[in-house]
Amino acid sequence: MTSSNEPVPFSRDASPADAPPGDALFPNSASPADALPGGRKQSSPGQAAEAVAVLEDVHRDLAALSLPLALPGVEEARLDIRKSVAQLEDYILPRYRSLDAPLLAVVGGSTGAGKSTLVNALVGHPVTRAGAIRPTTRQPILLHHPADAAWFEDQRVLPHLSRIRGAVVSTRIPANQAGPAPDPASIPSLVLVGDTAVPAGIALLDAPDVDSVSDENRRLAGQLLAAADLWVFVTTANRYADAVPWKLLLDAAARDIMVAVVLDRVPAAAEEEVSADLRAMLAREGLGEAELFIVPEVVLDALGMLPAAAVEPLKTWLTGLAADAAARGDIARRTLNGTVRALGQRVLSAADAAGGQKRAAGLLAADARSAYQDAVARILNATKDGALLRGEVLARWQDFVGTGEFFRNVEQNIGRLRDRMGAFFRGEPPPAVKVETAIETGLQAVILDEAANAAEDTDQRWRSHPAGRQLLGTDDLSGTAPGFADDVAAEIRAWQGSLMELIRTEGQDKRTQARWLSFGINGLGAALMIVVFSMTAGLTGLEIGLAGGTAVVGQRLLEAFFGEDAVRRLAQTAREDLHARCQKLLQGEQERFLERLDFDEGPSAEVLAGHARSLARLADAA
Repeated sequence: MTSSNEPVPFSRDASPADAPPGDALFPNSASPADALPGGRKQSSPGQAAEAVAVLEDVHRDLAALSLPLALPGVEEARLDIRKSVAQLEDYILPRYRSLDAPLLAVVGGSTGAGKSTLVNALVGHPVTRAGAIRPTTRQPILLHHPADAAWFEDQRVLPHLSRIRGAVVSTRIPANQAGPAPDPASIPSLVLVGDTAVPAGIALLDAPDVDSVSDENRRLAGQLLAAADLWVFVTTANRYADAVPWKLLLDAAARDIMVAVVLDRVPAAAEEEVSADLRAMLAREGLGEAELFIVPEVVLDALGMLPAAAVEPLKTWLTGLAADAAARGDIARRTLNGTVRALGQRVLSAADAAGGQKRAAGLLAADARSAYQDAVARILNATKDGALLRGEVLARWQDFVGTGEFFRNVEQNIGRLRDRMGAFFRGEPPPAVKVETAIETGLQAVILDEAANAAEDTDQRWRSHPAGRQLLGTDDLSGTAPGFADDVAAEIRAWQGSLMELIRTEGQDKRTQARWLSFGINGLGAALMIVVFSMTAGLTGLEIGLAGGTAVVGQRLLEAFFGEDAVRRLAQTAREDLHARCQKLLQGEQERFLERLDFDEGPSAEVLAGHARSLARLADAA
């Protein structure tokens, strides 16, 4: 293959200008300059610009729509979106911007249906490769009148296909050697061939097989058919009911595109029966207005060409279209209008898919938040029901304030507690820091356990959902993050430090300060922690008495220094601070899941639904 600046030889004895008038496929055809599409007055520049602006907004938002979550049907939705974006680029926007551009008639169909042979017959000489090796059409060939070259040489239509300029240099080369040699590496290119056998105002594009063994050929065939103003769909007498061609024909019906169906290689004895059956099928599927042309089963000549008479009805029909500017305009307008209307339905489907993505992401996020919120609630319940006053915490507190005898006498002597404080704590008491350490250890164990439960719960919920399974993949998030235990310990120590600061702030006046300084701030801090954890719900047996006595001692001890109201306020503030710190810790763990939902979903379902309504209005206005 050569670049667009170096013509590819396509076998022709004479240059296009030397071709006699009788060789032309469409004699006496009119130029598109004779009239605007439909022979009607073109819409005002302002209206056209407004339509293009709407379409550009739709294109921008569809291109930005990612649908990242693996929901049922999402692959099909993504494919529809990609096709819609491609069709906007390849056909809809170019046609709206250039309503007077030549029509593009795409010749498509099944493998071996005879598309290339048909095109060669229409132009009267081999120009596109035909043969038994499949696929023969690996690169699409666009035949146009030389005067229309500018319409197709730029990137106006099919902008993602590179252009290769071809030229016909001989009309006597066999069809199995005509056209570009198959080159799989050059599939995403469009071979342009100017020939006076094709009239100004219409172009023929020989497309790859719609059911090709090559994935790239099938994809390209669909892309080219989506960019067509007119379809010439070729099938055969023994394959006209195949599923793949009919899928594309139904798409044509949805777009309201004009279709000419060519039934090729029809035995004379079967022509009436087969053609009647095909017409009935077309009518049932909303394609009753499609033109049907029969090409009989005949022997090809030495060049691999059909007799001219075999394609004469199709040639006459195309000649009539080329000669009638109004008819060409009607086709362009009808196809464009139907395509925009069908696009609106696909955009509405994309809006539904985007809404499903948002709902799924919201569900997964809610699952994670719920699991961790429940964990925070369980931690706080453990700090309220006296559970933390069992075991080591209780033992260290008893060591600090005195013996069991003290607890038995505390109620009898509570009135004298303030007077006894100095005597009771005279000398060097056991260090209060042991109480703090025991509380830190117990509280840390509770937080770690509940965080792990929340992680396991969230992991299970997500893995029960297809999108959640995709987001987690092979990663195991069912436990706490590395370093979380250290973070918890540090946060508990920070909380204990904040309690000391509360006590300092509360005891700022000189008399109070002198009293708590004589006792020690660590001791008062330990007492405040005991009060925070002193509710005894759930304790049984001897522990009720022990924890109850513990609570009384802690509370009365603090009241002796600060008063009853102040102690209640200090305990409430300490509890709220602990709640906030627990929430902070578990929200950090929760983020391990939520950060996987941190992606740009693109435009919202509401925005896309608005685009669908705009496209419907645009089609109605047309």
